[in-house]
Amino acid sequence: MIIIKKLFVGSLPWEVDDQKLGDLFSQFGSVTSAVVLKDRMTGRSRGFGFVEMANDNEAMEAIEKLNGSDMDGRKIVVNEARPREDR
Repeated sequence: MIIIKKLFVGSLPWEVDDQKLGDLFSQFGSVTSAVVLKDRMTGRSRGFGFVEMANDNEAMEAIEKLNGSDMDGRKIVVNEARPREDR
């Protein structure tokens, strides 16, 4: 059984799309999905997204190396995604 590790990525530059986010994380291992959330009304980035990685060790290395790193002039936040809370 493969356990997917879901990571939260915040403080993204506005021009980052799913492809660019996935490319950033792929240097640390296998990325199964990368999604930048967009505003429903404007279609503009909301400045955060989620990346899913197939390997726990690769995901932890990505967190360690990318959290607080510079991406196009912004310090990004990378950590393990928390389960969604009921509204």
